[in-house]
Amino acid sequence: MRIRQIPAARRSGARTGAPQLLAQAEYRRLAEFRYQLRRFLKFSEDAAAREGLSAQQHQALLAIKAADGALSIGALAERLGIRHNTAVELIGRLAANRLIEREQNPQDRREVLIALTRRGERMLARLALAHRDELKKLAPLLRTLLAHFERGSRKGDGAVRRN
Repeated sequence: MRIRQIPAARRSGARTGAPQLLAQAEYRRLAEFRYQLRRFLKFSEDAAAREGLSAQQHQALLAIKAADGALSIGALAERLGIRHNTAVELIGRLAANRLIEREQNPQDRREVLIALTRRGERMLARLALAHRDELKKLAPLLRTLLAHFERGSRKGDGAVRRN
């Protein structure tokens, strides 16, 4: 039985007539970049879990703190990319753990604002320090990868023309 080799263009899944492909080095950089993002997200999930939080709860605390005070439930839902009713449940769990407090908006009594408690502030501070330290470790590699993407976009995105 004879084994036939598949041409590289077909092995890569490229369609005939496709105007351009990325160079192999660009695929490697994209894969590495996505891998590093996944590693950071895994680090973040593990750090939150050590504090007794889910990744979503950690992200909620961070969004509230970044809002410089109080945040509406609707704004939190938007920041987290979740539905309003899911945000209400999330807020309920955070309030039960005494990490946030709810208060009525004095300008619009229909709106509930959420703010961090001192306990929530302390927990978020520990997580933020750990995340900053991890990002400091990743920064040189990410800068290198991003620099390649920036240079590639000025030189035609590292694309290889197909005939």
